[in-house]
Amino acid sequence: MAELQVDENTSSRKSSSAEEETCKDPDRLYDDGEKSIIGEQLDQHQSTATIGKPYTCDQCEKSFWSSGILKRHKRTHTREKPFTCDQCEKSFRQSGYLKIHLRTHTGEKPYSCDQCEKGFWSSGKLKRHKRTHTGEKPFTCDQCEKSFSQSDYLTIHKRTHTGEKPFTCDQCEKSFNRSDSLKVHQRTHTGEKPYSCDQCEKSFTDSCSLKRHQRTHTGEKPYSCDQCEKSFTASRSLKSHQRTHSFDQWEKEFSDSYSVKLHQPTHTGEKPDVCAHSEKSFREPDHMGENLH
Repeated sequence: MAELQVDENTSSRKSSSAEEETCKDPDRLYDDGEKSIIGEQLDQHQSTATIGKPYTCDQCEKSFWSSGILKRHKRTHTREKPFTCDQCEKSFRQSGYLKIHLRTHTGEKPYSCDQCEKGFWSSGKLKRHKRTHTGEKPFTCDQCEKSFSQSDYLTIHKRTHTGEKPFTCDQCEKSFNRSDSLKVHQRTHTGEKPYSCDQCEKSFTDSCSLKRHQRTHTGEKPYSCDQCEKSFTASRSLKSHQRTHSFDQWEKEFSDSYSVKLHQPTHTGEKPDVCAHSEKSFREPDHMGENLH
């Protein structure tokens, strides 16, 4: 019986050792582009495991099972980014992040969606994409009922509650709640227009403007009016059109077309009458006359 007990203990130690080996050998679980990223995920996993953590950060209370993981962790304090792309100026905290970034230059997309033909640079992007098929929105705002498919979207949304605009232009005083909005804005200073139409010579500051422009070539009109059969290339054109339906309703409520014309700017904000002396604009001609007294 004693011999059997020793065998059971040995078996238990082997099992524990095998589990540790699985944790410590991320090469078996991740591709070359994500090997170093597993360090952070591994640390999160092992924080709940009963294993030794002899390496402790001298700037916080976290401990780690290897010096390599501790070294990577310390970069969260120093902001050090030792891995630099040789094709652009971007730097990264982990080599795995750099390897994934390099795919933006090579065009390599090794992760494919099994429900459509789209490919992705990383498994994380594929995972987020799959939520467009499942409709899953696991990130919920604690101040309202809105949910989001990505944590980044939730972070940006929360700024609508706090009013926070952490991204400030260094050439003017404008601030933005999103980094990409700041980036597009800065092009108004530099004149940069990196998005070019492949059918004509026009260029644009952002991809959305290019996409709207390309519809003038394709004839695509994805924005349809729910009150008539008309469709439009841009959402703002649809919004402007929908006001005409409201105007039709107003004609039934006013005695003459002139009254309708005067009433319309209260909804559109338009000020069509301009004073030649002061250059001020007014909704009604009578108000323009008052400006002269």
